[in-house]
Amino acid sequence: MKKRLNKKKKDYSGKILIFLSKNPTKSFNYKQISSALDVNNTHGRNEIIKELQKLRATKKIIEKEHGKYSIVEQSYYIGTLDMTTKKTAYFVCEDLEEDVFIPQNNLSKALHGDTVKAYIFNKRKNKRPEAEIVEIVERNKSEFVGILQMHKTFGFVVCANPRMYVDLFVPIEKINGAKDGDVVLVEMTDWPTRANNPYAKVKKVLGKPGDHSTEIHAILSEYGLPTDFPVEVETFAQKLDTSITTEEIAKRRDMRKALTFTIDPKDAKDFDDALSFQVLENGNYEIGVHIADVSHYVQEGTILDQEAYNRATSIYLVDRVIPMLPEVLSNFACSLRPHEEKYTFSAVFELNKNAEIVNKWFGRTVIYSDERMAYEEAQYIIENSKDRSIINKDGSIEIPADVSIREGAYTLSKDIVFAVETMDELAKTLRNKRFANGAISFDKAEVKFHLNEQDEPIGVYFKVAKDANHLIEEFMLLANRKVSEFIGKQNKTFVYRVHDEPDQDKLFNLQSIISKFGYGLNFKNKKSLTQSINQLLIDVKGNREQNLVDTLTIRSMSKAQYSTENIGHYGLAFDYYSHFTSPIRRYPDVMAHRLLQHYLDGGASANEEVFEDKCRHCSQMENLAVNAERDSIKYMQVKFMQDHQNQEFLGVISGVTEWGIYVEIIENKCEGMIRVRDLDDDYYIFDEKQYAMVGEVTGNKLQLGDEIVVKVKNTDLIKKQLDFYFVRKG
Repeated sequence: MKKRLNKKKKDYSGKILIFLSKNPTKSFNYKQISSALDVNNTHGRNEIIKELQKLRATKKIIEKEHGKYSIVEQSYYIGTLDMTTKKTAYFVCEDLEEDVFIPQNNLSKALHGDTVKAYIFNKRKNKRPEAEIVEIVERNKSEFVGILQMHKTFGFVVCANPRMYVDLFVPIEKINGAKDGDVVLVEMTDWPTRANNPYAKVKKVLGKPGDHSTEIHAILSEYGLPTDFPVEVETFAQKLDTSITTEEIAKRRDMRKALTFTIDPKDAKDFDDALSFQVLENGNYEIGVHIADVSHYVQEGTILDQEAYNRATSIYLVDRVIPMLPEVLSNFACSLRPHEEKYTFSAVFELNKNAEIVNKWFGRTVIYSDERMAYEEAQYIIENSKDRSIINKDGSIEIPADVSIREGAYTLSKDIVFAVETMDELAKTLRNKRFANGAISFDKAEVKFHLNEQDEPIGVYFKVAKDANHLIEEFMLLANRKVSEFIGKQNKTFVYRVHDEPDQDKLFNLQSIISKFGYGLNFKNKKSLTQSINQLLIDVKGNREQNLVDTLTIRSMSKAQYSTENIGHYGLAFDYYSHFTSPIRRYPDVMAHRLLQHYLDGGASANEEVFEDKCRHCSQMENLAVNAERDSIKYMQVKFMQDHQNQEFLGVISGVTEWGIYVEIIENKCEGMIRVRDLDDDYYIFDEKQYAMVGEVTGNKLQLGDEIVVKVKNTDLIKKQLDFYFVRKG
């Protein structure tokens, strides 16, 4: 009994704070507080009196009048709990200058991502401020993925996510047929006051650990992302009229006679965008940027629209795509497939030879795609169009079989060749102007995998953007910029893609790291800074530290997001920017289409608050999708390295922490860790200033950016972690 009273006593402080924080404008005496907390015995009331005195002494509460207490409200903030992978926690709040550390005993059962109310302790001399969570305002999620560990009458689910600091308790009657060792999706049902672990029930058995299908579905389930469309949504989509009618064509600008083509990856199935090209009588060029008119089919208020909004984005995992729209739309009705008429929403520009805009037009159109090209085919034209030995007499060009997406060699007409060649020149002019205005050139190589029939990785390669990619990029950027500028200058509500200026502290941290490789940033002004960042990215190309510096530079930037408040796009150096060109895979583009048509029809400015909520949702879903995509890449990297256990690899030290060093293998970009306990040739100490591990006896130094040789020690598919042995310096 005594133990129970002591345990209850520990809870009084937090309970008092929670009660008072819910009533910040009122004062209460100890009797009222005792009654509110269901304490009705003398011992309990005496404990509450003691706790009130302690809370007053620490200035968490004030005694407004004799015996009546209220909360010190200015010390309480609403924010988000950010758990690290090392089980430490921080309170993140926009109203605070920096994130605040939370001791583990002050978490009050909150979990990563939860919206919480926290008390901030005053910063004492030479000590950092700390926070105590007093209320969980809203749970971030209730579903978790982990491995079931069965006992006789209950089970525990151990989560793969390292940010989850506690296992979930599952009563035997809520196991739902799962077996010991299964990967399961569970729903947290309760977390009783005196329980050390939250209670949960098994919702779904995902399979056995390490199985490919299991792990991919586990990634999606971990982020609460969908796999299949609900039957009613698929049925609704199948019943849509996707025919091209004369009645609808009459409402649109007919551009079917303009030379039109698409340029996409070889394996693309959904073609969002097409380009048209015509030479005008005055010698200028008319270039149409034609985007699938998704909003024609996805009408507001339908279950199809609600599903698309809920998803907000397509998700591109290593071995599959989880589309935003059902296949009948994404791959067929909306996809701008070759030799088919399609409804589009277009931005049509008249450009002179200096890539200056003479005229522009926005509106709904109908097009006919004359040709579908892969990036490799367009690149072949760009690289060889000046070689008269390759160009046929009629101006056409034969695409070799090893480049063509068709079976065997294929000939592209002189009109296509001239269009690609001319648009490439215009795109390069647009690109040069963009960088002259302060845009930052992020051309980081993407890691891709060669998969076998079982979707297992058998090779790694890197996707590098070339001129053909930049051609498409520049005209998409042009459409995005000019559509948002057209509406923004009318001061009407719109969905912008915004990118804030980088955080100065992150840039100074980047400076301290790159200086170790002989590079530097110029902080004199905004222009000199962006120029020096671009020069840095140019200078590191081809060097061992390139991927490290590219990654660190990207991390120093702010995150782009959607908003109705236009602050411009720092990375692109645009005052106005939106996403307009990919409505098959991004919901913000659908909203942009609807708003543009609304304003072209003379409509009043839309409700900013409504669209800001939608922007926030789309940004959150984009973030989840990006994390899932990264996890799938990490999973594939770990799986790929399983077959290379006894092989030595040359890597670059990409991070140094007190618990070990991170190493990125140069030839395949797979990253793993050498734990400090596995550095057994000496006793190593972490030197934070040098970003290094230093041997206490030998003085050996393993520093950020050093080349070292490693071997695989362990591959953990569940946690998606690679552990390395240190072999020697490179």
